[in-house]
Amino acid sequence: MPEPAYRRVVIKLSGEALSGSEPFGIDRATIESYAADLVATRALGVTLGVVVGGGNILRGVEISEHGVSRSTGDAMGMLATVMNALILEAAIERAGAPARTMSALAMPQVCETYERQRALRHLDDNRVVIFAGGTGNPFFTTDTTAVLRAAEMDAQAVLKATNVDGVYSADPKLDPKASRYERLTHQEAIDRNLKVMDATAFALARENRIPIIVFSIRAKGAIESVLRGKGRSTTVGG
Repeated sequence: MPEPAYRRVVIKLSGEALSGSEPFGIDRATIESYAADLVATRALGVTLGVVVGGGNILRGVEISEHGVSRSTGDAMGMLATVMNALILEAAIERAGAPARTMSALAMPQVCETYERQRALRHLDDNRVVIFAGGTGNPFFTTDTTAVLRAAEMDAQAVLKATNVDGVYSADPKLDPKASRYERLTHQEAIDRNLKVMDATAFALARENRIPIIVFSIRAKGAIESVLRGKGRSTTVGG
């Protein structure tokens, strides 16, 4: 079996991915499957950070359209990511690996507050670190958080887990002629306005020379496979 291409990565896992086939909420079987994949990847000698979204519970942008400020809506969305992080942490530990949730929003009764040096020590001790609470600021997505944490943790790549097997020229569900890219530069992703990540995330990755690998999380063992260079994916940058 090929060796993993990277030894330290940050995985961006959307909130929607945690709901499985359900329209919202958390699907336990789906969470358990992702946890098993993360633990198997860790066994390859890869240190792992995970950034989780909160869209399966609440989206700040959508809430802000219904009478609250964008800042308040984003704060609510950040709280949703903490809930997802805690359930993922528990699933990883049930699967046999130590994990820690670290939140950019201070809530010490619930989980550790994010602090870079402490997070690095957790990674060096081979714990899976789950970064919650976004950046701790409104107006930033969890995509941008994933790239930011990757830069801070000296990660070699960001793995963007999605529902499709890479970046396409158009939505493959709507356009049967959409073609999948094997490789793009960060600037090409920005110039073509590809929606797989927001432009701020792509720009930050470009500035820090961090490749972003986009792949489907739906297949069993998807994270391990993409690190071994198997399966279908798109590499942005690198």
